[in-house]
Amino acid sequence: MFGAGLVFLGVALFNGILAQSSSSPTVDVGYVTYLGNQSYPNTVAYLGIPYAEPPVGDLRFRATVPLNTTRVSEAAGGQVVNATYYPNFCIQGTTGAGDAGGAGSEDCLNVNIYAPYGAQEGDNLPVLFYIHGGGYVYGNPRNWPFDGWIHQSPNVVIVSVYYRLDSFGFLAAPEFTDPTYGDFNAGFLDQIQALKWVKSYISKFGGDPTKVTINGQSAGGSSVELHMVANEGEQLFSSGIAQSVFRTPLATPEEQQPLFQFYASYAGCGTGTVADQMVCLRNASVSALARAQDAAVQGKFSGLYNSFHPVLDGVLFTGYPTEMFQRGEFTHVPLIVGSTSNETLSGGTNISLALEEYFPSLTEADIQEFVWLYPADEFDSPSQQFQVATGEPDVICGREAMGGPSSIYSNTWTYRYNTPNPTSGSDVVAHAAENWMMFDGTNTGYNGTTTFTPQTPAELAFASELIAYWLSFVRSGNPNTYKLDMSPTWEQYAETVPIRMVLMQNPQNLTNVSGSYMERQPDLETVRCLFAISMVEACEN
Repeated sequence: MFGAGLVFLGVALFNGILAQSSSSPTVDVGYVTYLGNQSYPNTVAYLGIPYAEPPVGDLRFRATVPLNTTRVSEAAGGQVVNATYYPNFCIQGTTGAGDAGGAGSEDCLNVNIYAPYGAQEGDNLPVLFYIHGGGYVYGNPRNWPFDGWIHQSPNVVIVSVYYRLDSFGFLAAPEFTDPTYGDFNAGFLDQIQALKWVKSYISKFGGDPTKVTINGQSAGGSSVELHMVANEGEQLFSSGIAQSVFRTPLATPEEQQPLFQFYASYAGCGTGTVADQMVCLRNASVSALARAQDAAVQGKFSGLYNSFHPVLDGVLFTGYPTEMFQRGEFTHVPLIVGSTSNETLSGGTNISLALEEYFPSLTEADIQEFVWLYPADEFDSPSQQFQVATGEPDVICGREAMGGPSSIYSNTWTYRYNTPNPTSGSDVVAHAAENWMMFDGTNTGYNGTTTFTPQTPAELAFASELIAYWLSFVRSGNPNTYKLDMSPTWEQYAETVPIRMVLMQNPQNLTNVSGSYMERQPDLETVRCLFAISMVEACEN
């Protein structure tokens, strides 16, 4: 399957530079020329294109430094640079399943660019900018390839970004208000710098820098939400697609202070001033830091906030995103937002404990108010009650929290994804089920790995339907303009008419009849989500 692998190119390789062939797909970006990989007759993937300086040495834990194009040009020495293989992914954290993280490289600030074969400057093709999920802790863009998307619709350019993860991207201490020590939200600043690089250079690949749709799932969906409320200083995107928004607390640096001290101590840097600790941490091995970030979420740290996530720094992020959306203080652009039918990011069976773990600032009274909204007699089983009671505030209510305010200002569409991952052995449509369908049957594993499973004709047909909706939105700002002929019209969402598309594979496994349909958002879900939204200060999201 081309989307899961790479076609071998018979070219001379030496030190990442290769001799130019007249038939090879290349792009001259002005400071260097890149050779791409022709993964389909109509598709070229340019893999591992750097967008920033490597965040190593003294740049560890610091804001992203724009790419030194002179350095890149001099390193190439006038030769074409090989961009036909996937680059190193960013240092991984544990998935939380008992595994150890640590694989990857700090020198990872790259993008993969997928373009139609022959695309060139002046084509002004719309751009999809994809931000991967993984809880801001793990994830490897290679596991979500876009070759097949371009093959299906060779009229867009797609960019997939690598950004720093876990402690490497989101270490925070109150002292970081002085950038001498470090910078808040470095991993998110990576995303911003990648968007700025796209604004400057995507035209060389045939893209239109004024027509960029940001898209992401889980932490990627959360990133889309954060981009829409962040003080980025310039317009870097024109529309958004937020899938299964990870509604994690945006903690303050003060709330992260105990985690910082634990991490520094575990890495062997627990003594001295914060300045001393940061010098030590910048000289520590990746292995020591990887063990420290994993230990924080593996029961060795007793603090309330045990994960390295974006923080409320007061500069880039000045308020909780849910709150800012309700006040209309966000970038007003066309939006698609939704979730899967049965997702939750909480484990266990006790609703109160799960909510307390996910939202550490909730009081006992807050939790009881949440629990009261989910009486057992409204559900088929205790497991369904747990899933809904935790899944709505964890993820699902992002549809209402973003979609409602967005629909006041811009064209907005919402969805419920309703086809389970067939390899799960369950009828539950869990978190990330759509990734399996949209990306060649991918199931991500530990430390940047994945397994691709062949898809049936019916699954391939449904994947094509999803991709057509997504890329129609990228191309026109409307998922209907270039949808498949068999697909139903996706009606817009409004607070007064809260309708959504149920994205679903044909239940008879027919390849020429859509299984998708429109439905009204249930009133009970609306009421519960409005309560979750009202609890934004306590949930910190």
